[in-house]
Amino acid sequence: MRPKYIFLVAFLFVTACSPFLAPTPTDSGVDGNVTIGPMCPVVQVNNPCPDKPYQATLTILTTTTRRKVIQFKTDANGYFRAALAPGEYILRPESPNVMPRAAEIPFTVTDRQFTRVDVVYDSGIR
Repeated sequence: MRPKYIFLVAFLFVTACSPFLAPTPTDSGVDGNVTIGPMCPVVQVNNPCPDKPYQATLTILTTTTRRKVIQFKTDANGYFRAALAPGEYILRPESPNVMPRAAEIPFTVTDRQFTRVDVVYDSGIR
């Protein structure tokens, strides 16, 4: 076999087996809302101070290698939806500075379902 054909066969084999070329399903993934709170320095019984929607950047990682699968922004109301193949993942809320911050959340996507994950950022207001 000629060298260029060996390269072509090897390239086709590697790309055919690559997980990066697998189509992303449209019927499974993760969705949810992002909020931030507290929004008042002192919460009082007669003066409630509910958490507010927060537009954030979120990153989805694999659980085993922590490889980035996708990164996206929520909409202005904090809502997000991302199509993912079934499997185990970690949702990492990104923080522009030290605050606000939110913890990473592990989650599982099952076949033909969207897993609900809600994220709450700590505003740092006390």
